[in-house]
Amino acid sequence: MPENGTHIITLDNGYHLWTHTDGIGDIQLLTLHGGPGGNHEYYENFYQKLAPMGVQVSMYDQLGSWYSDQPDFSKPENKRFLSYDYYLDEVEEVRQKLGLDNFYLIGQSWGGALTMLYALKYGQHLKGAIISSMVDNIDEYVVNINKIRETALAPEAVAYMKDCEERNDLDNERYQSYVDILNAGYVDRKQPTAIRHLVSTMATPVYNDFQGNNEFVITGKLKSWDIRDQIQNIKVPTLLTFGEHETMPLPTAERMAQQVPHARLVTTPNGGHHHMIDNAPVYFDHLSQFIKDVETGNFND
Repeated sequence: MPENGTHIITLDNGYHLWTHTDGIGDIQLLTLHGGPGGNHEYYENFYQKLAPMGVQVSMYDQLGSWYSDQPDFSKPENKRFLSYDYYLDEVEEVRQKLGLDNFYLIGQSWGGALTMLYALKYGQHLKGAIISSMVDNIDEYVVNINKIRETALAPEAVAYMKDCEERNDLDNERYQSYVDILNAGYVDRKQPTAIRHLVSTMATPVYNDFQGNNEFVITGKLKSWDIRDQIQNIKVPTLLTFGEHETMPLPTAERMAQQVPHARLVTTPNGGHHHMIDNAPVYFDHLSQFIKDVETGNFND
């Protein structure tokens, strides 16, 4: 069981990760942030929200992110870290170094992808998996975000965005103003957002490599994300939690809930991609109920 507080762990590759553990109890929860290249911060209150259940929460920033080491990913020898396999096995190394077993793993967005992969490869260590706002393939996501753009923006705005994307002119002010509108409607619906900094905390090289410029265009490695033919092999109790007004397609979530053998799908009203912030009471009710049902043997999938 991890000790509470902040601890820097040294990976076998020599790099260092920032970790932080809070809470008192025998139930262990390890959190995986999104991005890729985001950080732990939207998990900071989880130990308080889950305290009545006796949950100890461990967070960490993945390699390249915020408080952890940030290699120069432009160097050829560091390209090896920018892969699904690296970040998946990093989760397992963190688990070992924190001394976790028979634990719950929660991942949001990109972290949800890692949670699926972890449940498939290392599921023997899990008591339960929580996949927050992530689907098992990117193709259905792209269809959904294109539909969102056409719904939320005027036709000329959508045409302008598509033109910018064709010309790779994504950093201009007008294009980014449309991204801001979409983010406010479907990513961070709680405005102003609860987590704010004077500088960007995104690990941009990691985000760009996997995702691209923003949430509404996929140009990186995630273009090939597709494990639709594998998720039926996730055997642990699984909670699928999505916002009802977010970037991820809910029909895909519904199909996943049927395909994963022991899955429960819950949705959060007025929640965007970060529905743990947009509508925290509902989100944590769903999460607490799932953990309680698994702990008491009353999880009915």
